[in-house]
Amino acid sequence: MQLTVNGEAKLIAPGSRVADLVRELGLDGRKIAVERNLEIVPRSRYDLDALAPDDRIEIVAFVGGG
Repeated sequence: MQLTVNGEAKLIAPGSRVADLVRELGLDGRKIAVERNLEIVPRSRYDLDALAPDDRIEIVAFVGGG
């Protein structure tokens, strides 16, 4: 199925969850925030929330420093 991730089209297996997408992108789930269709996805729901065709996902990484 097709999603939009950070403005770019992305194909992912049907039935995938937020956690599957995070793993596929090689990201550390502890250092990012995920927004799905303009709503923040709590980290505790990454393994529970199934993605749907045409979902719009925004992922931002936390960056330390000053």
